[in-house]
Amino acid sequence: MTTISETASSLIALIDRFPLLRIAVWGDFILDEYLYGYTRRISREAPVLILSYQNREFALGGAGNAALNLAALGVEVVPVGVVGADEGGRQIRRMLKAAGLADGTLIAEKNYVTPLKTRILGGEENTKKQQILRIDREGEVPEEKPLKEKIGSILTKTASSCDALLVSDYHSRTVREDLFHDAVGMFRSAGAPVTLDSRFRLTRFKGMTLATPNEPEVESALKIHLGPERVDVAAAGRALLRKLQSPALLITRGSKGMALFEKGKSPYFFPVFGSTDIVDVTGAGDTVISIFTSALAAGGSFREAAHLANLAGGLVVMKKGTAVVRPLELKQAVLASS
Repeated sequence: MTTISETASSLIALIDRFPLLRIAVWGDFILDEYLYGYTRRISREAPVLILSYQNREFALGGAGNAALNLAALGVEVVPVGVVGADEGGRQIRRMLKAAGLADGTLIAEKNYVTPLKTRILGGEENTKKQQILRIDREGEVPEEKPLKEKIGSILTKTASSCDALLVSDYHSRTVREDLFHDAVGMFRSAGAPVTLDSRFRLTRFKGMTLATPNEPEVESALKIHLGPERVDVAAAGRALLRKLQSPALLITRGSKGMALFEKGKSPYFFPVFGSTDIVDVTGAGDTVISIFTSALAAGGSFREAAHLANLAGGLVVMKKGTAVVRPLELKQAVLASS
């Protein structure tokens, strides 16, 4: 008879508690559009490919993808953010509802255009389609007092009813520094962790429980270039941890795994789980922070949460597009790695 290790048993117990959680996801809700076509020939008008249109698909990006990842774990999700009063915003609402998520805490703003990232993929009829071009249509959430007050009011209500706050900042300015400061105070006073994924403004936010930058984001935040050695990552991690004034920090390192930093402790390096022959990294950061936040909210330690997040990261990069990880496959990964 196979005996499950104490560590594996503890991690599986955390996963089993995910459906008991209620987590707020605040940030930039983005619509990802995929246009597929068959390659025909080179255009006579310019040296570019001509594609025969095949079909179109939509996926949720940013905070929307983080919300879907949490929902796939069985977590009750409260989406907090702003979408445009446009077709993109309506599409996001439809997709959230299709996943069983309520959208009553998502604000429709007429002076805002829902962020849309269009990826154009092409190839021969019976071959795998390759991305040829990406078009980003971006904007900033208006800094209007009534809108900020609405967001602040929603965050105040969720702080008393949620087990954690996951913040997903993709630079659309849904997340304002003053609102973030207030939210951190409210959630952490209620004993709920606050986690942050910020693409371009990491050091403008402080006091969160944990942030999950990748190595390029660490380099940008500290204005440095990371060398290949662990000692370089260790020094950068400690410096960023002090700068963020947080108890912990998780740096994702792609095929090199992850590095966990805790205040007063030596850094812990996780090797990559699974194959380094990655299929698609799209949305992997959303999966990592979703698993980490859930594990922490379920009562796990930073080390346990990072362990699960590392396993989930290894699973999701083997899937095409913005994918999610289910509890059963996460449990199987726990057993396989023990």
